[in-house]
Amino acid sequence: MPALHLAQERYDGWLPPEALREVAEALDLTPAYCYGVASFYDMYHLEPIGRHEIAVCTNVSCALAGAQDVLAAFERELGVEAGGTTEDGEFSLSSFECLGGCGWATVVAVNWRYREHVSAEDVPGIVAELRSGGEAVADGA
Repeated sequence: MPALHLAQERYDGWLPPEALREVAEALDLTPAYCYGVASFYDMYHLEPIGRHEIAVCTNVSCALAGAQDVLAAFERELGVEAGGTTEDGEFSLSSFECLGGCGWATVVAVNWRYREHVSAEDVPGIVAELRSGGEAVADGA
């Protein structure tokens, strides 16, 4: 798994077939085995992703705190559905089964830096900050 992470970083956030072959060769595994691992876990991408990756937790705690409204707000603001990437390649949006912050719902990972207690009203500001070159990270995060 760490080798897949390194390969994904090297290939701009995703794992093309040649990356899977390289990892397989380095670890004396088959490319099919590496593909199986990469396709099982949400943190690996088998297609190109946007420059900014936004993941909205939709598990029970976050769902009860309005995760669907937050996800819908990102979809409206970005003009792309969860699982997609904007046409300009700037943003990829996904729903995530659990980001492990149940006590701070709704949790949103922006470029894998967590924001807590996100509401639908926060979404336009997050997107605007990312578009202006900021990191969109909450204070103290």
